[in-house]
Formats: sequence, C-alpha cells, structure tokens
Amino acid sequence: MDQKGKRFTMNMRLLKYALLVFLGACSYGSLSTIIKLGMKDGFSMQQLVGSQYFFGWVMLLLLVLLFSRKKLGMKLGLSLLVAGITISLTGIFYGFAVEELPASIAIVLLFQFTWIGVILEAIVDRKFPSREKCISMLILLIGTILAGGILEPSVGGITAKGVIFGLMSAVSFAFYIFVSGRVATQVPAVNKSLYMTTSALIIILMVFSPSFIYDGAIPDGLWKFGLPLGLLGIVIPVLFFSIGVPKLGSGLGAILGAAELPAAVVASVLILHEEVSLLRWVGIIVVLLGIATPQLLPIWIRKKSTTPLLPKVEEL
Repeated sequence: MDQKGKRFTMNMRLLKYALLVFLGACSYGSLSTIIKLGMKDGFSMQQLVGSQYFFGWVMLLLLVLLFSRKKLGMKLGLSLLVAGITISLTGIFYGFAVEELPASIAIVLLFQFTWIGVILEAIVDRKFPSREKCISMLILLIGTILAGGILEPSVGGITAKGVIFGLMSAVSFAFYIFVSGRVATQVPAVNKSLYMTTSALIIILMVFSPSFIYDGAIPDGLWKFGLPLGLLGIVIPVLFFSIGVPKLGSGLGAILGAAELPAAVVASVLILHEEVSLLRWVGIIVVLLGIATPQLLPIWIRKKSTTPLLPKVEEL
C-alpha cells in the first residue's frame, strides 16, 4: 500500500473513533429529556439519576458476564474505580446546578468542559493546543452561548451557588473524558466501563438515597425511565468514550463531546415539543461547525496548499 493509501486508511480509522465519541455524546444529550418525562410522571430527580446508574451498571455487568470475563489486577482495578468517581461527580454537580439555575444556563456552564479538557491535555502533555483546537474552542464557546439561549430576555434566576455547581460539573466531565483516554487503555472497553461505573454507582447511592431499589418505585414505573437512562446515559457513552478517546486524545474527545448540546435541544423539540428560537438553532449549527473544525480545517488547508496557482496575465 502506498503512502496515500496508508494515510487514507488511518484517516478512516480516526473517523470511526470520532464517530463513536460523537454518538456517545449525542446519547448522553438525550438524558435531560428522559429525566423531564420521568419527573412529569411523578419521580424525583434523585430517583431517576439513581436508576440511571443502577440499570447502567446491571447492563454492563451482563455484557461482561456474556462477552468478557477478563480479570484485572488490583492496581488496574483500583485505578479504574478511582477514575469512575468523575462520572458520578458530573451527574451530582449538574443535578444540583439544574435545581439552582435555568436549564439553559446550567447546560452552558457544563459545556465549558470543552476548553477545560483541551487545556488539561495541554498542561499534562506540556504542549500548546493546535491551531485547529483553538479555533474550534472559540467557535464552540460562541455556539453554546447562542444555543443555550442566555442572550434571550427570558433568562433569569442566576445564583452563585448554581454557577459554582455548573462549573464543577464542567471540570468533572473534562476529567472524565481525560481519564477515559489515559487510564487502563489496554483493558477491554466493557470491563473498563464496568469498573468505572461501579464506583460511580456507589457514590450516587451514597449521595442520593438508594431507597428506590427496595421501596417499590421500580415496578411502579421507574424502570420505564431507568432502562433508557442506563442505556443512553451509561452503557453507550461510557463504552464509546472508552473506545474512542484513547485513539483521539482527550482534547479532541472533549470537542466531540460538545455534540451533547445539539442532541439535548433536538430531543427536547422532537419528544417534549418545546419551542426553540431561531437564535438557538443558529447556535446549534455553530456548535456542530465547531465540532467539525479539527477534522475539516486540516483538509481545507491541505487542499489550498496543493491547488495550482492561476497563471499571471503576462503568461497568457
């Protein structure tokens, strides 16, 4: 295979991993809509989030028992259990932020994980972010402000406590993406996901009451929301991030993770029939452009550099 063919094969592999991270982020973005449906049905946010982690853990356990019973050493297992704390912290901090702030402000604060993740990668690797990542971060920041609707006059009720929780959720989510690409990368994704989710479930049950497991809430209808929440909020994103982020790097993984915001808005429109202003739709398009920038900008620059110059008038 010539050099051009090898480069094409490598680009296709990277595109596959990028697609996995993108789909994982989109899956995670549907959670707010399911939680809203569950709350309309009479369940609390704590019950819904708890059931999300509980059912997600059960599904991952079944996958491990069926497909991958590889045993991990004490050191690897412990490192994954510690890494899993970042998953639960994101859910806890974001839940408290939503209680204190308008949803549009809370999600914009959460989405600060994009630039936090790129900066975290730069600090650890001691390498300044590439031009493509810097441009992408700027576009994403503009897009999240527009898509979040914070420029619209209806936004209000901002508290310092809510802002702190929102920023803490962004930091913890950035760390989650970072550790997904750095910790135990040689471990099969399903085993890695189970270990990380185990510690996350323990912390969630410690912070939120585990009573939903034994008080009859699950057979009373909580399962209808816990199952999709576990699948879309734990199994798919944790698995796909575990596979894709190590191949792409945590910086690019954080940028692709921004797909969660457009997915959240689209899901609220299609399922909850919420109205979205033109300004927010523009923001969604800008976010998608920011996500695509690290992939498309190098191609555009390469094509521009290889385009032959037009002959001068004197040469005609």
